[in-house]
Parts: sequence; C-alpha cells; structure tokens
Amino acid sequence: MNAAVKKQEVVNDTFQVEPVLQKVLIEAEQDHQQLQEMFQLMGWGDLPDKLKIEIKDDVSAMIDELHGQYSSCDPYVQKRRQSVTYWVNCYQDGICSLGTAIQALKVRKL
Repeated sequence: MNAAVKKQEVVNDTFQVEPVLQKVLIEAEQDHQQLQEMFQLMGWGDLPDKLKIEIKDDVSAMIDELHGQYSSCDPYVQKRRQSVTYWVNCYQDGICSLGTAIQALKVRKL
C-alpha cells in the first residue's frame, strides 16, 4: 500500500471521529463558562487558577444543585462547602497563603 492511500485512510478515520470530538469540546467549553460565571457570582472570579482547579468539583456541584438536579442535605457535603468557603475567604483576606488554602482543600483519596 502506498503512502497516499494510507494518508487517505487516516483522513477518513479522522472525519468519522471529529463530530464526537467537536461535541466533547463544545460541552467542555459550556462547563467552563458555567464554572467561570459561578466563580464570578460568588466573588471568586479573581482566584488563582490553581485554587479554582482544587474547588471546581465543589462549585460544579453547587451549580447542579441550583439547577435542581438534587438537594444536598448531607452533613458531610455541608461541611465541605463550609470548608471551601472558609479557606477561600481566608486566602482572599490574606490570612493564609495560596499553598495553605490548596493543601487544606485537597480531597484526600481513601
């Protein structure tokens, strides 16, 4: 098989996968936009990206709850949200360093 035929096969495979990748990219951009809006609404828009990454799952869960996807009455979820708010506020107020806030908010694997 010559190189031109192999290249054409690769191009054909790429076009079959591309719509799926395009959909994933669009969904990721929408999720990112929602997270950024929520960070802004909470007054956390200026947080460093390292801290935003550490709490993005928490903020995403808050968005889901606001959209009515579930209601969180679980005391552990409430404590986690209090912890996130506490450490973000400590960082914003200059009470702790970025590293301390990130370390305090790391979710430890079981």
